[in-house]
Amino acid sequence: MEEETKIKAEEEEEEEEDDDEAAALAFDDDASSPVVEEVTHGRGSLNEKHLLENRWTFWFDNPSGKSRQVAWGSTIRPIHTFSTVEDFWGVYNNVRRPSKLVVGADFHCFKYGIEPKWEDPTCARGGKWTISCPKGKADSWWLYTLLAMIGEQFEYGDYICGVVVNVRAKQEKISLWTQNGSDEVAQASIGKQWKEFLDYKENIGFILHDDAKKHDRVFAKESISGFHLIEANK
Repeated sequence: MEEETKIKAEEEEEEEEDDDEAAALAFDDDASSPVVEEVTHGRGSLNEKHLLENRWTFWFDNPSGKSRQVAWGSTIRPIHTFSTVEDFWGVYNNVRRPSKLVVGADFHCFKYGIEPKWEDPTCARGGKWTISCPKGKADSWWLYTLLAMIGEQFEYGDYICGVVVNVRAKQEKISLWTQNGSDEVAQASIGKQWKEFLDYKENIGFILHDDAKKHDRVFAKESISGFHLIEANK
């Protein structure tokens, strides 16, 4: 019994350390607003003035945690939940832009109650649209996608679960996660609108999460079950 208690205490201590490390990596050291203190320590709240249609949560996936070979998804930590325009800007202005995140980091913004994991019930039968960001574009495309998403600019916005930016050594990628992947009309609409919002000229592809699990890498030119391509000029 004493050994079990000791192990549990060590696990809880490690989780707290992971939370602190995730917050430190996600938030901008140069941020001057007191929002950082409020968000990271739960003190006070921002004035709610302009309510959003949905509540959203920022999540951060700690890259150093991944190196410990822990279970997939266990390093993802919620950073802050917001429901107003003012709260969004308060958080956004105090977190690092994709270009300032460490290599290996993943930053997510998902509807409240939906975890950025394939196993989440809402995401399970969905998929994702993915774009590769040319150098210098990740920061602006990340912001434009966030604004279009939380501002409900998509015709099929109810199908959207959230968005994630993946920071890697060669380039950044942004993926828009959706539910009900079998609804091709809705998925195609989301992909086309996203391209329009970003003025993106290249091809983008959609893949079901079930298929992503079966394929380590999927290229736009491949044709597999559940993979759809929105061509550059469509």
